[in-house]
Amino acid sequence: MRHFPIFLDLVGRKALVLGEGEMAERKAQALAGAGATVTRLARFAPGDLAGMAIAIGAGAPEADLRALAEAAQGLGIPVNIVDRPALSSFIMPALVDRDPLTIAIASGGAAPVLARQIRARIEALIPPTYGRLAAFLGRAQRELRRRIPDLPRRRRLIERLLGGPVAALILAGREAEADRALAAELDADAPSPGMVFLVGAGPGAADLITLRAQRLLGEADVIVHDRLIGDDVLDLARRDAARIFVGKARAHHCLPQPEINALLIRLAREGKKVVRLKGGDPFVFGRGGEEAEALAEAGIACEIVPGVTAALACAAAAGIPLTHRDAARSVTLLTGHGKEGAIDLDFPTLVRLGGTLAIYMGITALPRLAAGFAAAGLAPETPAALIERGGTPAERRLFAPLAALATRAPAWSSGGPALLLIGPAIARAGRPDGDARVNLTNVIPRNHPISL
Repeated sequence: MRHFPIFLDLVGRKALVLGEGEMAERKAQALAGAGATVTRLARFAPGDLAGMAIAIGAGAPEADLRALAEAAQGLGIPVNIVDRPALSSFIMPALVDRDPLTIAIASGGAAPVLARQIRARIEALIPPTYGRLAAFLGRAQRELRRRIPDLPRRRRLIERLLGGPVAALILAGREAEADRALAAELDADAPSPGMVFLVGAGPGAADLITLRAQRLLGEADVIVHDRLIGDDVLDLARRDAARIFVGKARAHHCLPQPEINALLIRLAREGKKVVRLKGGDPFVFGRGGEEAEALAEAGIACEIVPGVTAALACAAAAGIPLTHRDAARSVTLLTGHGKEGAIDLDFPTLVRLGGTLAIYMGITALPRLAAGFAAAGLAPETPAALIERGGTPAERRLFAPLAALATRAPAWSSGGPALLLIGPAIARAGRPDGDARVNLTNVIPRNHPISL
C-alpha cells in the first residue's frame, strides 16, 4: 500500500485551487462540498499558500504547477497536481458519496479509469439510502455506548440491527418507526454467549476462500489460526481482531488439541465471536470434527464454513484431473498419518477400488505406503505425484512412478506439508483432453510448464 488512506476534515478551513478549466472547477466544487473555503487562482506565488489546509493544481502553466507542488510540500501542506503523481503528496480517489458514508477507491495513480469503473459498480450495489442508515447509527452511538459499554456485545447488536427490521425501516424512510424498533431492541438486549465458526481457509490464496469466510473474518473478535494460514488471508480480518496462533507441525504442536478445544470454549463463554481458521476444509483431516464435538458438549453454538481442501486445490494447480472417464472413475481421500502415527489402511481394498488416491500428510510414511500398495498388487510404475506447500508461492511438485517417488521423496522434501496423489489420472496432468502424458521423472516447480 503506497498511499495511506485518510479522510481530511475541511469544514471551515481554507483550500487553494490553482488553474482554470473544467477539471479545476470540479475540484473546487468537491472541496466546497466538503465545507472548505476555496480560493481560485490562475497563477501562483508562494505567499498564496498562507493559511491553506490543502492545495490542488489543474489546468495551470507547468512552471506554476511545479512551484505549487514544491512550495506546498516544503510547508507540509497536502498537495495534488491532477494526473501528476510525481508532483503530488496525495492522490484524489474516486468517491462513492453516501454522506456521511464515504467510500474511496484509488489505484495509486496507476489506473484511475479502473478506479472509476469500480466506483460505478459499488454505486450500483449501495443505494443513496445507505447514507440515512449511517447517519441513524451515528446518532444512536451515544445511547448504544451508554446502554451497552461492552464493545464485542455492542458490535453484535449493531450487526443484528443492520440485518433486521431497524435497518429496513431506515432504508424505507420510516425513521420514527426505526427509533421505536431500536428502543425495543435495546430493552430486550441481554448478554449473550459467543459463537465459534470453524472456517476453512482453502489452500492459502486469499481469493480462494468463500464469501462467507471473508465476511466472518471481517466480523470476528478473535481469529484462532493454524500455521498454514498466510498473511494475505489474515489481512482480511478486522484490524482490531485478536489473533491467536495454535499451529501444528509434524511431531510438534504449538498447542495440543485438548487445549485448543478449551481455548475455543473459553473465548465463546466470554461472549466473543470466534473464527477458528483452518487450512483447507475443517472437516477434511482438519480435526474440525473433534472441535465441533467439544463445543457441542460445552453448549457452545458452532457453525461450519467449508473450504477448498488440498486435494482439489493442489490437483487443480498442477493440472491433474482427479477423475477422468478414461483413467479414474473415483477419488478417495486418505490420511497417511494416523492418530498415533500408525498406518491403518486397507491396501487390498484401495488397490481394487482403483481411481485416484489423495493421501494427506503422507510424506514421512511414503516408503511404508509404497510397500503396502506394492504388497497388495499395485504396479510400481503407477503414476504418482507429491505436491508440497500447495496453494502457496512456495509450492513444489514432484512427479514419478510410485516406487521411484518413494525413493526420491526424502531428499526432495523441504519439510513442508505435502499431498500424495496416486493413480493413472496423474499421467494426464496438464491437458484437459488427456492426450498428453507427463514425464514422470521430472521435478516440476510451480508455474513451470509441465514436461511432456
